[in-house]
Amino acid sequence: MAGVSRPLRVLVVDDDALVRAGLSMMLDGIHNIAVVGEAADGDEVPAAADAYAPDVVLMDLRMPRVDGITATRRLRSRRHPTEVIVLTTFDADENILHALRAGAAGFLLKDTPPAQIVEAVRRVAAGDPVLSPRITRRLMDRAAVQAGAYQRARTALATLSPREHEVVLAVARGRTNAEIAAELSMKVTTVKAHVSHILSKLELDNRTQIALLAHDAGLA
Repeated sequence: MAGVSRPLRVLVVDDDALVRAGLSMMLDGIHNIAVVGEAADGDEVPAAADAYAPDVVLMDLRMPRVDGITATRRLRSRRHPTEVIVLTTFDADENILHALRAGAAGFLLKDTPPAQIVEAVRRVAAGDPVLSPRITRRLMDRAAVQAGAYQRARTALATLSPREHEVVLAVARGRTNAEIAAELSMKVTTVKAHVSHILSKLELDNRTQIALLAHDAGLA
């Protein structure tokens, strides 16, 4: 019916049945969000994604057969990649950083309040990354810059125009498209076009990877 949008479709992936049940019950009670399926391990994710066509996947990191990092990388490499939010119990787990580099749109702790998880699902579905404020700075500071990463990041960012560079810095600060538009006196559509061009030019997968590149370059 005209004017009625379909619910956001969510797939919950976790080897703990209680966690899956809790997330499913919580999200199914929210207007315009529907949990369309569950998976108990990363090796079940491709088939589940084909069967349920989710908009967002809530992905555990530690699973017995195929871990969340591998499952995320496989999802994001598909022709029509699904957005992924990584859920973890460990705020110092360096695997989170690897998951973001694999293409996850963000991460949350499993004890994140329900309202924030709902907000994260909506934001990621809308194209905005979600980085838990409790651990973002700590995780970024702990991420040791590998040999050559700083120079590679600087070289990549040097290919951008001054305006694109401003957008990168704003993205790295966690600004939404609307906030970037207000800060830089641009239309939201122009911001989206800049972000799309930056992703293409730098061969990145999403906004989170833009932020990580800025971090490697020492700009965030």
